[in-house]
Amino acid sequence: MIKVEQISKSVKGNSPVANVAIETSILKEISFEIDRGDFVAVMGPSGSGKSTLLYSVSGMDQITAGRIVFDGVNLTEMNEESLAELRLNKMGFVFQNAQMLKNLSLFDNLILPGLVAKKEKPQVIRNRAQDLMKRMDIDGLGGRDIREVSGGQLQRASICRAMINNPEVLFLDEPTGALNSAATDQVLNILAALNDEGMTIMTVTHDPRVAVRAKKVIYLRDGEIAGEKELSTGPNREQELDDWLKCV
Repeated sequence: MIKVEQISKSVKGNSPVANVAIETSILKEISFEIDRGDFVAVMGPSGSGKSTLLYSVSGMDQITAGRIVFDGVNLTEMNEESLAELRLNKMGFVFQNAQMLKNLSLFDNLILPGLVAKKEKPQVIRNRAQDLMKRMDIDGLGGRDIREVSGGQLQRASICRAMINNPEVLFLDEPTGALNSAATDQVLNILAALNDEGMTIMTVTHDPRVAVRAKKVIYLRDGEIAGEKELSTGPNREQELDDWLKCV
């Protein structure tokens, strides 16, 4: 579904020591594939390029070299307007911070992407939002201000918003980074259920509790892939991942 082929990304700036231009490499010739129905977790230390990779693969950030093919379409050849339309209709996004509009109710935040896309009638979008909220166990909270719900409830609402246009893939950037253990488990159970139903997921995380739910883990270090691990379906997944992380 997604082919990442030798992508690199660099940024230009000025040296803090001398007034000369320097170029810093963030991603270095990265290649991998995500099959339809995959659940891929990207791990690595802070500054390794995890979030930059996620934003690049989803077309939110421009790369310096290489190409990214999403469902047969080369993202690197698309203009920003076409990329925005593709993200709206075929991708869903969940971030560590919900990034919802404070002047809208929780429910209105959820349906906004559907109303912007204009693919379906407003009532169809509202009905889907209600169904999603019921599934995420936050039905009844739609009329609340986003500051009147817990972090776990808000993150589950973010998943509802990401699902409102029936995307083909979910991109998540540290989706449990601001949650306690109980809320983390709730969100992870939802993601696992969505993946079991065929949803393709790519997430960036520092948390092994998140990564162990994935089918494949990619570990970045200094902008390069230091290792890739296909996780088994057996009962020893946690130990398998822990042993691998110690060696990668």
